[in-house]
Amino acid sequence: MNSTPTPSTHRASFAIGNEQTAKRVVDLLTESFFEGQAAIAAFEGSGGRWDITAHFAQAPDETSIRELVRLAAGDEAARDIAFDTVETKDWVKATLEELVPVRAGRFIVHGHHDRAKIPPNKLGIEIEAALAFGTGHHGTTRGCLLLLDSVLKAHRPRRVLDLGTGTGVLAIAAAKARHRGVLASDIDRLSAQVAGDNSRLNGAGNLVRTVHATGFSAPEFAKHGPFDLVLANILANPLRAMATPMVRHLAPSALVILSGLLPHQAQGVIAAYRARGVLLLRQLRIEGWSSLLLRKAH
Repeated sequence: MNSTPTPSTHRASFAIGNEQTAKRVVDLLTESFFEGQAAIAAFEGSGGRWDITAHFAQAPDETSIRELVRLAAGDEAARDIAFDTVETKDWVKATLEELVPVRAGRFIVHGHHDRAKIPPNKLGIEIEAALAFGTGHHGTTRGCLLLLDSVLKAHRPRRVLDLGTGTGVLAIAAAKARHRGVLASDIDRLSAQVAGDNSRLNGAGNLVRTVHATGFSAPEFAKHGPFDLVLANILANPLRAMATPMVRHLAPSALVILSGLLPHQAQGVIAAYRARGVLLLRQLRIEGWSSLLLRKAH
């Protein structure tokens, strides 16, 4: 008699010597996978070491995983990674349900299980537990939300763009705080769809317009701009590459919030925008990541 094989998922596990390095590894791995592809968690073990476990929906490229870990934590950690398979489970959902709501100024990013815990004087942003990134727990997302909260206390931007929207957290936050429309774009078609779904889940479906686009190539950018505020939580290289086209879509004195930057990358991005008349106003560092607030000079 044949039995149905037990479904399995792919796992990578290893240990890191200290908390700061463990956070850096988790951040870098999280940044490297699209929503739903991986669930990554770190737990403090004995002797101050941290145990990191990553579950993957598909068999990962082991060489790439080792290279990412080597970049963040060195050769020894990369060599010690163990790859295996374990009984399948919704690891993304299980991991996110253990996360507590994240507070960033007036915003609280939470899962469905914490919906009832959001105080009435806060703006809750609910993200489905099926999504692995963009939950607000990442230092880049939280940095952007804190800067956005600060900006909206002093300014009333009319036209807002969330470039590289991912799960739509920043677009939803801007729409709910301002009660005005936001254009949200992503190079990944699935991410644009997810952002739209999350906007509807959060009651902002009529305010957030999502588009699948590379850079500023879609006609929606010209139609909805020039923008008074641009949010871009991406990575250093594409942010530098998009400096010129972004400036063309900025209104006079527009504000720009950029993130996805390791501290050593921030100066290069600041210089690229300064050369185009967009000057740094403020820099936040959270959990080893930099978030920038800039303003177009004229």
